[in-house]
Amino acid sequence: MTKTNLITGFLGSGKTTTILHLLANKPKDEVWAVLVNEFGEVGIDGALLADSRALIKEIPGGCICCVNGLPMQVGLNTLLRQGKPDRLLIEPTGLGHPKQILDLLTAEVYQPWIDLKATLCLLDPRQLLVSKVFNNQNFRDQLAAADMIIANKQDNADAASLQALHSWQQQESDGRQVIYTERGAISLTLLDEARLNQRVLQASHEHTHSVKPQQGLAALSLPEHQRWRRNLNSGQGYFACGWIFDADTQFDTIGLLEWARLAPVGRVKGVLRIPEGLVRINRQGSDFHIETQSAPPPDSRIELINDELSDWNALQSALLKLRLP
Repeated sequence: MTKTNLITGFLGSGKTTTILHLLANKPKDEVWAVLVNEFGEVGIDGALLADSRALIKEIPGGCICCVNGLPMQVGLNTLLRQGKPDRLLIEPTGLGHPKQILDLLTAEVYQPWIDLKATLCLLDPRQLLVSKVFNNQNFRDQLAAADMIIANKQDNADAASLQALHSWQQQESDGRQVIYTERGAISLTLLDEARLNQRVLQASHEHTHSVKPQQGLAALSLPEHQRWRRNLNSGQGYFACGWIFDADTQFDTIGLLEWARLAPVGRVKGVLRIPEGLVRINRQGSDFHIETQSAPPPDSRIELINDELSDWNALQSALLKLRLP
């Protein structure tokens, strides 16, 4: 049986960073797998996890439970039967609801395959102060469904957000463990904690696709001879626009970073080719993190998410001007 953990958390809470930390510290003799879903259509997290030496399966397009859960079941079955991993980490979109996923993982058909362990929910305490986030039912249900809360980004927390976290912990945690950390640095021992939370959740499902769900995987790559493409998605009051560029496209480093830093959106995530090699971009609000390394990715991709419809054409025109000849 494969030990399995669901790792949830709202947009920008640090799920992928946490998974990268866990993969970097996993036992060397174990095979781990990650099933990752993103709100956007171009699949950034798969590229971020590509060097982790884990088995990766991506499902783009907002919700791994669309089409009666078929995309998730296909990805789950592929990893379990072909990869036979010792542990599986499932990272749903930050706008996703955990109920359908937990229902599927506890279904009778998966009993011989899955040993479901604790569900972890990543939380940036500052999110408790943002009314649109705090009042989002998926955000609240992600916290409610978790066996333990990972209060991440303590390096960015201020007195008000820590007080909000303390108040939430007193009123709504029901004695569940709250782990304080930064940059997703948590102990692997948390993954072996038992699943104890049996709350019954009522899931809402408000999501639209820019492409049919069964066609969503096409967004993970470019058609032959096409240099770049754009994909849009929307749902839950959020809007996403992502671009993929071919392996021959490089961007001006300084211009690209300024474009990502100043883009009038709430979320920016990307893995792109620059003259120096590769740059990883991760921005949530004003928190802006970049990492560079010499080995470039097979292509470049970047995704923007905002809680209002943005002028994607203007942002695209500025981005295209940053391509190097």
